[in-house]
Amino acid sequence: MVRRVEATPVALELIERLKSKHGPLLFHQSGGCCDGSSPMCFPRDEFMVGDHDVLLGEIGETPFYIHEKQYDYWKHTQLIIDVVDGRGGMFSLEGVEGKRFLGRSRVFTEEERETLKHET
Repeated sequence: MVRRVEATPVALELIERLKSKHGPLLFHQSGGCCDGSSPMCFPRDEFMVGDHDVLLGEIGETPFYIHEKQYDYWKHTQLIIDVVDGRGGMFSLEGVEGKRFLGRSRVFTEEERETLKHET
């Protein structure tokens, strides 16, 4: 199975820690300038997903959405969510942990692209 979004083990650990403190979470990547271009983590019931947001998948049983304009730009890649030291977006939950989520990517192989063409 080809997944459009994955998370590193370190990111999954941080997601679990945040879920234990805040309950169900949601990720969103808008593609705006500055903080908007980073994956942002919110309490699930405090973020309203818009009509132009695309569900990429789940990481750590947490939905990950991306704005459709960002999706169009990155749809040929797998998004890999990682964690680094530092302050993330001012509204993203991981900031108080002294960490920030970081998106990395890799281009899908030809076989993966073919599989993704048949997604519904």
